[in-house]
Amino acid sequence: MPRVVPSQVVLLISQSFPGTQNTPDFPIYSASAGVLSAIVRLTNEIPAELLTVGAEDYSDLVCALEGLTSAVDRWLQRGGDDPPARIKAKSPVSIVREVLTKCPDESPSPTTAALLFISDAALRESIRLDISAANRDAENGEWKGATVLAGSATEALLLWAIEEAERAAAGTVPAAVGALVTAAILARRPKPNPDQWDFIELIEVARHLTLVTDDTAIQCRLCKNFRNLIHPGRAARLGQVCDRGSALSALAAVELVVRDLKP
Repeated sequence: MPRVVPSQVVLLISQSFPGTQNTPDFPIYSASAGVLSAIVRLTNEIPAELLTVGAEDYSDLVCALEGLTSAVDRWLQRGGDDPPARIKAKSPVSIVREVLTKCPDESPSPTTAALLFISDAALRESIRLDISAANRDAENGEWKGATVLAGSATEALLLWAIEEAERAAAGTVPAAVGALVTAAILARRPKPNPDQWDFIELIEVARHLTLVTDDTAIQCRLCKNFRNLIHPGRAARLGQVCDRGSALSALAAVELVVRDLKP
């Protein structure tokens, strides 16, 4: 089943009832019963984490949906053409539109790790969105999406941790890189800026700095191998594809990194 988001319902209302924007108290009659039922059904299918409005707006939304449902039931059972009762002098359809306009189409699931150790709110929410979307893709059997998004979140977390380590103790990262190149763990010296590093370089430097454990580094290396399948032609050359195993491997990597980075 496709995921329903607030903007989808707002678009349906705007297309079906253009008057909602300029005339919020416009009347609705029984000829629109089917569309009203669709609006109620779709709104009820919106994931709870996307309904980010306050208590008053949420109460208004519930009242509006119940008003539409009652009106449709009345029309079907008793006939007549009385419009739904207004809420705050507005059509319930206008109320639904106004409330959903305030809601995002993307928001991390409540079960996604909070990542409170990342002080940059924008970065924290971006990574949380990727982790949440990766888990959702895995639940829906979308293995490539889950693999790539979990791998991307893992890379972002390792990069953040390495940059934080360098800020805390200048010279830490170059020294770690030098040691790894000398020990032939890294085949070459990476670029000076960590945000230009390959995934494997992030993994090995993070492990050398003890930002993550040996077990986590091993899982990240597996995740790196699967994430590389996104590059054109690689899957065909290696005969590999993203599947449930690659998705679970990538999800395990990101969860282990989160565990290790928690203070």
